[in-house]
Amino acid sequence: MHYLIKKAFQEMYPGKVIDFEAKIKYSKAFKGYNANVRYTLNYKEFRLSYDWKDVSDEIKTGLIQNLLNKMYKTDINTINIELYEIFLKKIPTLTAKTESDPILEDSFNRMNEQYLNGMIIQPNLVWGGKNFHTLGTYTYTNDAIMISKVLAKDMHLLDYVMYHEILHKKFQYKKTGKRTVHHSREFREWEKRYEDKDVEDKLKRFLKKEKLIDRFSFFWSLMVMSNYE
Repeated sequence: MHYLIKKAFQEMYPGKVIDFEAKIKYSKAFKGYNANVRYTLNYKEFRLSYDWKDVSDEIKTGLIQNLLNKMYKTDINTINIELYEIFLKKIPTLTAKTESDPILEDSFNRMNEQYLNGMIIQPNLVWGGKNFHTLGTYTYTNDAIMISKVLAKDMHLLDYVMYHEILHKKFQYKKTGKRTVHHSREFREWEKRYEDKDVEDKLKRFLKKEKLIDRFSFFWSLMVMSNYE
């Protein structure tokens, strides 16, 4: 068993017997500072991106303990977890910016200048799939804003979602007891500064229309295919 896993487990669950095998595996499947754990009853594999290799053992111990909390559904706090949380919030300043779509970059620059005086450092900017439910995400571990491809048709709505995700980068998150708060009161107050007060209604109408178009296109393609069979 890797010594960091043993240390992390014993610190969190003193007196509890370690009745499983475990190892750390550095994987190229992740971007940025991502990680997860795959486990069975008798075996745990902590999979970390290569970016974690040069990070201190104390912070990596906190990462492993954070994954143990998720795996065992516990809410134990340690000094190492606190160090990990501090490191996590600093990741955006450490991550290389290697991805930037020109349309998304224009949107980011518009929102950054208009609402934040250009003070936010540009993250990685990428398109996601054509997702109607998750329109945008900001990921701390690789400092990336991802925008649903469905918004490529409407720059005004794209700007609104971009602004929302920029606020996630600005305010990050807060720990309140057992809760992780991503939409704090300050976040909500800044969100209300968006100049178009009807934008949420416009977004709902747009998505409803696009869903109908998407559904019609799907059934039309099925009809065309059946005619060729």
